[in-house]
This record gives sequence, C-alpha cells and structure tokens, in this order.
Amino acid sequence: MNNKCSEFISWTKEHGWELTDKSQYELNLNERIAARYKEIPEGYLEFLKRVKTCVTPSEKTWFVCEDEYNDNSDTAFKWNEFELLSLEAAESDEKWKSEITSWWDNYLPIVMSVDDGYSFYAIDLTNDRGAIVQGYEPEFEEVEKIANSLEDFFQLIMSNTIEMP
Repeated sequence: MNNKCSEFISWTKEHGWELTDKSQYELNLNERIAARYKEIPEGYLEFLKRVKTCVTPSEKTWFVCEDEYNDNSDTAFKWNEFELLSLEAAESDEKWKSEITSWWDNYLPIVMSVDDGYSFYAIDLTNDRGAIVQGYEPEFEEVEKIANSLEDFFQLIMSNTIEMP
C-alpha cells in the first residue's frame, strides 16, 4: 500500500488538490470511532497517518481524515453526516433507525461530496471487506461497488476513471 498511497499523495499535489501532510506519522482516532470500526483496513490507516486534509480543487469533494473523525474539524459536515440525515428521515421509526445504524456500522465513509447533490465513498467492512462503494442521496444506504480495494480506488482517481469534482 505504501507505494500506491505515496503515488496518490504525489498525484493530488500535482493536480491542484489541497493536500496537507501531517507533521508526524501517527494516528489517534477517538475511542468512539475505534470502538465502532474495529477493523479499518491498513491501507486507509496508512493514508490517515500521512494526510491531514485532502480536498479536490473545486472544494466540493474531500477525504474524511483524522480531524473529521475526531470531530476536530471546521468542516460544516460531520464525518457521518449522511448517516445523520438518514436517521433524521426515519423520524420516530426505531426499527428503521436501527437498520440505518447497523448498515453504517459496516461502512466507513472515506470521501464526501456536495457536488451535484450529496454523495460519498465508503470502505465495506463486512460483505466485500476492503471494497470501496459509492452512495448518493436520498437513499444513502443503497450503494454500488466502485473498486475492489483502496489501492484500486486511488488508481481509478489517478486515471480519471472516477471524476472527483
């Protein structure tokens, strides 16, 4: 992963993305995230150890990084904003709310976008472990597999197969 992660980081800088490297190679996710997502793939942990922020040139799409997961970001969107919107839509339907929370327990959001509506990319932590899926509003929990792994996802972005506005 290290090579693909390094290649992607270099690529973003060469293509006008706002990427801020971390000053120290470390990761301190808060206990709430660590308890909910016990098996985050090593490749994404590597990315989080190296990158403080990663935003597309349009500023409409960004990777969720450590500060967002720890609720220490000035971003208007929380790392789990789309889960919160789904829970709000469920209103007082406790069964539906439980299904929404259970679903998000299995998908870690890694990229959020507000370009042409709300959408996200997430890592599948159960069904197809490590695969990257994409979801859109209004049914965030109806996702489509985009890549088999984070490395493949990075490659799809770098080859412009996936447009990141």
